[in-house]
Amino acid sequence: MQNTDMSADMKSSIISAAFETHLIVAQKMHTIAQDVERAGEIISECLNKHGGAVLVCGNGGSAADAQHIAGELTGRFLRERRAMPALALNTNSTTITAIGNDYGYDFIFSRQVEAHGRPESVLIAITTSGNSGNVVQAAKAAKASGMKVIGMTGSNAGMLGQYCDVCIKAPSSETPRIQEMHILIGHILCEIAESEIGE
Repeated sequence: MQNTDMSADMKSSIISAAFETHLIVAQKMHTIAQDVERAGEIISECLNKHGGAVLVCGNGGSAADAQHIAGELTGRFLRERRAMPALALNTNSTTITAIGNDYGYDFIFSRQVEAHGRPESVLIAITTSGNSGNVVQAAKAAKASGMKVIGMTGSNAGMLGQYCDVCIKAPSSETPRIQEMHILIGHILCEIAESEIGE
């Protein structure tokens, strides 16, 4: 039987390359700090001044990020405080499959935005390419509902950009590096919101 185990040198090369490219992208994050700050202000105003909720959506790894962000807001991030209303739109399999079956996959999030979205609320729309059809449709529905939209993409905002009040573009075109920056951004947004809330 042929030995297909990866050599130690190859493993080391993969690890080193990932660490190096991650650090290069992370060092470029200062260039988008103003967009992150503005997004943090929008979310904080939504949750702490307007009594709104944060809706979050994405596919695949971005769906995991959506759940992560919603969980941090509803639970806690760094300190004890009241729960903040946040909902990941990719978590209810019954709703998703019903909408997908009746209307098509591109509308699995937008129908939920129509149901739950209010002018005082915010949508965080996550897509590394900026062109995920269902995420773009969600942003479009949010704008129609009078909501603010925060986009999280890679270096190209794609079609999503035209529907965003602020689009945070992680400075990379590589999906793994973009996703690593997205969760960093998500944590920062949660910390900003949490820092401006009472006990």
